[in-house]
Amino acid sequence: MATDVSGPVSAPPRTAAAEHPRDADRRWGKVTTPRTLLSRALSVPLALGFSVFLPLFVASQSGAGARDAAFWLQLALTVYAGARLSAMVLTSRRKLLQGSFWLFVYMAMGVAPLAQAVLGQVPTPVVGPRSDLTVAIGLVLLGCTAFDVGVLLARHRPAGRAGGSQREPRPVMTHHRRLQLLTLLAFLGSAALIVKLGGPAVFFSSRQEIIAGIQEAGVSTDGQAGQAFLRGFGTVPALLALLCYTRWLVTSVHARRRPSVIAVWGALAVLNIIVNNPISNPRYWFLTVMFSLLFTVFPVSAAMYRAALSMAVVVALLVFPFADRFRYDEKNYKPVETTSFLEPMALKDYDQIGMFANTITFSNSGPGHFYGRQLAGSIFFAVPRSVWPGKPRDTGVMVGQWMGTVNTNLSSPIWAELWLDFGPLGMGAGLLGMGYAAARVDRRYAKRAVRSTPPGSLISIVVPLVAGYSFILLRGPLLQASGRVAIAGMCLALIATYRTDRSTTLR
Repeated sequence: MATDVSGPVSAPPRTAAAEHPRDADRRWGKVTTPRTLLSRALSVPLALGFSVFLPLFVASQSGAGARDAAFWLQLALTVYAGARLSAMVLTSRRKLLQGSFWLFVYMAMGVAPLAQAVLGQVPTPVVGPRSDLTVAIGLVLLGCTAFDVGVLLARHRPAGRAGGSQREPRPVMTHHRRLQLLTLLAFLGSAALIVKLGGPAVFFSSRQEIIAGIQEAGVSTDGQAGQAFLRGFGTVPALLALLCYTRWLVTSVHARRRPSVIAVWGALAVLNIIVNNPISNPRYWFLTVMFSLLFTVFPVSAAMYRAALSMAVVVALLVFPFADRFRYDEKNYKPVETTSFLEPMALKDYDQIGMFANTITFSNSGPGHFYGRQLAGSIFFAVPRSVWPGKPRDTGVMVGQWMGTVNTNLSSPIWAELWLDFGPLGMGAGLLGMGYAAARVDRRYAKRAVRSTPPGSLISIVVPLVAGYSFILLRGPLLQASGRVAIAGMCLALIATYRTDRSTTLR
């Protein structure tokens, strides 16, 4: 009995000695994992680099731009977005939706417009008075603040009702047999698109050839939104099926031992190389493909999350402005000749701030706000114009035609879409709701995307996909983005199930 009594007394020292250092650190309120040490080492240079050094470096360059209120407000927006992006990179949790939001804001609404303000050059003409540009920048900053308020509200959600169940809702899983149906749909949809356009070789020519092939095949009669919708059937199911099989192989030893699963994955990979390659697709869609695949292959890697956000800034600065090499054929392609790294951002696609200013000028010229009409057109995009003669046009196209531009394939950022429909208060409320939803989903994703998560967990596929596609949604116009959103929703509804028995879910 003496030994029995003395055992517990001497047990704590032996347990403490054998305790993992990480657990011991947690008991004393500190964590010294390599990930944390990396965060501490990178926190100061990263935060200063994004929020101070890069904005000041761009602002200090020589150029013909005016140093007025719009310039200083743009500099403040860039600094703010840089600080928030740094926080996303250095956070202890992977926040894919919030991270992609601030990455877009930092580059498309921050650094690039700041370079344009310095040089006095813009990719799309700003037709209104300078005051409209100042208002646009201020509204973007207001929307970003509202987004952060929504994130804060999500942190302080009310506790569950007394006596209610505190259990987490059952996860949505991938149904095994329905996944086979999705795979069949992917092959049929992609094959139909390939045959319509004249064979796989067309997909390795140029985007110009793809658009011409769609028009010649008679499958596009409703403008760019119709093209996006019809092309979605050939691209979205193929991507979703590949993501499902990729996650299955990455997280399941049983799947990696099945030749049939590996063979289907290989066939889907080849199919996606054809229909979802960067040659024949817009850069933002290929960015969606790469972003979703990256976080499906590395579902729990915080290092990969941080590297992806950090390297994305470099890619956006140095690669993205030149990544339209395959937009045109050899005869129509005009390479960028520049001696400054700022000029490509002023000559290429970063027209979001300018188009927001043009939208304000367009509204002030007479039409005013549309009170949900444009949003209704995006939601009911599939309704043909023969049934709905007054169906709203693509916002970017509508403003571009009003401006008299030859190229009406212009952006319409979510700030402009919300402001045109609902005014500044509605825009702020919309961005607040986006921040709230993004924070809630990111929190749920952080809890679900762990090593013990089943292979069929759909949230581990959907969140990376939405994070990648958010670049398209944020850039706009919404009408162009609606087709693929609806197709993805139908595909996910096809394979989703709450049942978790072994006969229906992936394992």
